[in-house]
Amino acid sequence: MLKNLAGLFIAIISLSFYILNTIFWCIPIFVLSVFKLIPITWLRASIGRVLDTCATGWVTVNYFIQRIFSRMNVNVSGNYELSNKDWYLVVANHQSWVDIVVLQRVFNRKLPFLKFFLKHQLIYVPLLGLAWWALDFPFMKRYSKSFLAKNPHLKGKDLETTKKSCEKFKHTPVSIMNFMEGTRYTDEKHDMQNSPFKGLLKPKSGGVGFVLTVMGEQLHKVVDVTIYYPNKIPTFYNFLSGQVKEVFMHVDIHDINKELIGDYSTDKEYKKYIHNWVSGLWQQKEKTLEQLKLQAQNQ
Repeated sequence: MLKNLAGLFIAIISLSFYILNTIFWCIPIFVLSVFKLIPITWLRASIGRVLDTCATGWVTVNYFIQRIFSRMNVNVSGNYELSNKDWYLVVANHQSWVDIVVLQRVFNRKLPFLKFFLKHQLIYVPLLGLAWWALDFPFMKRYSKSFLAKNPHLKGKDLETTKKSCEKFKHTPVSIMNFMEGTRYTDEKHDMQNSPFKGLLKPKSGGVGFVLTVMGEQLHKVVDVTIYYPNKIPTFYNFLSGQVKEVFMHVDIHDINKELIGDYSTDKEYKKYIHNWVSGLWQQKEKTLEQLKLQAQNQ
């Protein structure tokens, strides 16, 4: 009982600090974002860099709050060299909202600020929705095949939205983040999909294919991340209350070769190639996940 009350107290206090930190950085982000409405390319690019600096400061302060309240240890493996002056495509398995906190913490100041593909509904999240918009996070509207069959005029809108979003990234280095499973992992979803991958959902190649179509010539590397929680997949409350003690992460770097550049929307052979490439990534990720489990057991 006392342990549960202590956890609740820590969660309330830490959440309060995270909210205050978010409000503090949102103020300059909201003010500066007004100037991005001016249709001058160099001005928008300059403002974008300042906004990314604010976002980096937000993540940095969040890390200090973590050190006080959560004491979460992130064990990172893999041989990789990164630069905040290059363009990256970052992919990862997705198990929890804590994944985002872990990724921001590990890659903060090591590569350009992570820009996540977000569901369009998230733009209505108080404070954060407007901040994500100001920081040029790509908001996506996903349409099912049945919906497109009834509304054929919307076919290709996903690619059009991706193109518009990625146009903003051509003048400033960026890390485009994509959770290829499309949703957080649960055993129920795994069984429903009949996923062939142990501990992973089936990956979706569309988002990555669209990004490579639009920005393949500009992107330098693919940063392939595998995340593992040794005890159980945590909730955000587990994180806030300091219950997440250990996280294991492995990072692989892949070159973007000529075969990875094409037109995902019109070239069937290219689409098939990307699908097979993504499947290969996930087959290796399954093995990496097992290696992280062994690493956790032997620690």
